[in-house]
Amino acid sequence: MAAIALLVALPLLSVFWLALFPEENIWPHLLDTVLFHYISATLMLAFGVAVLTLLAGVGAAWLVTMCRFPGRGLFEWALLLPFAVPAYVIAYVYTDLLEYAGPVQKFLRALCGWQTARDYWFPEIRSMGGAIAMLSLVLYPYVYMLARAAFIEQCGSIRAASRSLGCTPWQSFLRVSLPMARPAIAVGLSLVLMETLNDFGTVDFFAVRTLSVGIYDTWLSRGNLGGAAQIACSTLVFVVLLIVLERRGRKGQRHFVQSPVAGSDFYRLRGWRALSASLFCALLLISGFGVPIVVLGGYALDNFSSYWSGDFLAIARNSFLLSGAAAVVTAVLGLLLAYGKRLYPRRSVKSLVGFAKLGYAMPGAVMAIGVLIPLAAFDNALDALLREHFGISTGLLLSGSVFAIVFAYAVRFLAVSAGAIESSLDKVTPSMDRAARSLGRNSWQTLWAVHFPLVRAGLLSGALVVFVDCMKELPATLLLRPFGFETLATHVYQFASDEMLERSALGALMIVLVGLLPVILLSRSMGRRREGQVAELVESEAPTL
Repeated sequence: MAAIALLVALPLLSVFWLALFPEENIWPHLLDTVLFHYISATLMLAFGVAVLTLLAGVGAAWLVTMCRFPGRGLFEWALLLPFAVPAYVIAYVYTDLLEYAGPVQKFLRALCGWQTARDYWFPEIRSMGGAIAMLSLVLYPYVYMLARAAFIEQCGSIRAASRSLGCTPWQSFLRVSLPMARPAIAVGLSLVLMETLNDFGTVDFFAVRTLSVGIYDTWLSRGNLGGAAQIACSTLVFVVLLIVLERRGRKGQRHFVQSPVAGSDFYRLRGWRALSASLFCALLLISGFGVPIVVLGGYALDNFSSYWSGDFLAIARNSFLLSGAAAVVTAVLGLLLAYGKRLYPRRSVKSLVGFAKLGYAMPGAVMAIGVLIPLAAFDNALDALLREHFGISTGLLLSGSVFAIVFAYAVRFLAVSAGAIESSLDKVTPSMDRAARSLGRNSWQTLWAVHFPLVRAGLLSGALVVFVDCMKELPATLLLRPFGFETLATHVYQFASDEMLERSALGALMIVLVGLLPVILLSRSMGRRREGQVAELVESEAPTL
């Protein structure tokens, strides 16, 4: 476990080391020129995304959990579907639709007789507002999923008591349900903001100069890795603040278990209220999933024969192999972490496991810098050693290969795999360990013969989520890939950035379809959770609003 924790610590320590001791210190120049602009843009983006995802996620979670209205059964699982769409993909789709030469503005000009852009006003999609909207459409499911789980688990008698004391449904929501769900909402919001900090494709395409764009520009455009590391440290300050705020949001909070009685918790909506609820949920679903699927599907069908080629299949194979390798590595390391924590439940071990999960909090661009520095140092040291003693040049063995990408993926997404396995292991009673030991099995034999079959579902689920996350990962892949090496994510980014969405549609659609797999798992899990409650009792007893 110490070795795994060191594996995660290596990129983080490397970033701080290079930031403190760069070859060329441009920190004063960054302070005087672009750093505060990067920070202000990042703060504005994060604030806007936080507000919209809170409104959308909490509102939708409350409606599908506590109300009855047309389409609720569909929306309760379908609202997770935008999870499958990367933010940069939806940004490319809506830009193609809403820009001046796009079909929406063309239709408006033809309908109203307008000739030029000066004849009318239309919101600019490539702007800070556009970036906030695009990110919010695909990130609100984080808040929705956790808020809905919190609402499901809340004790119904407490809400019933608030109603008996004269609270309206709205007052009961604000004074009782929302404060009780605050810990879960805080976790969901922190995940949203971490993904916002990690985003590169959307903000770069919309010319929003955030910290992640600053890292990319300083490293590749200006050729200054030390300056990029210094900007990366600024990004990590925001990550630390998010972690602290999330923990403070959960501090001192208690979780309540759902009461097994009474359908009076649920409200049957009628008239304009029911229509408004259906339209609200439908708007989220159509905007975040329906429109991208229709547009990408249309382009992919129109150009399938042209772009389904050997080159495209090679790019897809690169993505699948990279993501599969990272999923296997994180599954193995996650199993070792979770089982080690079970064998030695000491505070020091728990601290090591918690530290090993911090990689998920590092944005992809920061992770790329942290991985490149130690690997490049190793390559250079090995090359110098072999040149001196054997006259052989090894070149870039690790930092210039796919190993660097897999390493970055594994460190960044280890927390996902470890969390899923740890959750499964917690459900295995300790008496099974004692029984295996009494039969002469050691700890490794017990893991293989007893625990592995029991946690296999959690291990596979965690590996699947890691696989899909790696398929979508853009910043780390762009910065670490070998020359001429493409994945589906970089393929989509390259063509869409050049205003050729139709050429990237097939790759983007494949990423989205692969991303549906964990969404299906999530929806099935939430459905099973809901089945164990009182859904069948409430239909005849739900009060009307």
